Amino acid sequence: MTDVAREPDAPEIPDKLYFRIGEVSEILGVEPYVLRYWEGEFPQLSPKKSGTGHRLYRRKDVELLLRIKHLLYEKRFTIEGARQTLRDGAAATKAPDDASSQRSLFPPDPLPEIRRELAEILEILK
Repeated sequence: MTDVAREPDAPEIPDKLYFRIGEVSEILGVEPYVLRYWEGEFPQLSPKKSGTGHRLYRRKDVELLLRIKHLLYEKRFTIEGARQTLRDGAAATKAPDDASSQRSLFPPDPLPEIRRELAEILEILK
């Protein structure tokens, strides 16, 4: 759950697998055309489509929409600013995981230590 979804005044998201655009519109308090517009502006937002072409939003989509609404309506970000904030937030959450996994998979680079030892040997031989 995101920070925005945990706020006390945030709307309660029902415990369902999928939400139709009308339900999401009511939860967020915005018109359905706003949700369709945000789909085009935010690449992270990609609801599934049913066989009949209806949008089916998952819980993570609704949480993302709550975050987008918070950034646009309460923090007064522009679309580009909100997009950048979401992109930076996703990169920040991925970067520490990637770095820690790389550190554990690969031992530290031995070359600086070898170079230092060789330099000491050269000094001794002079």
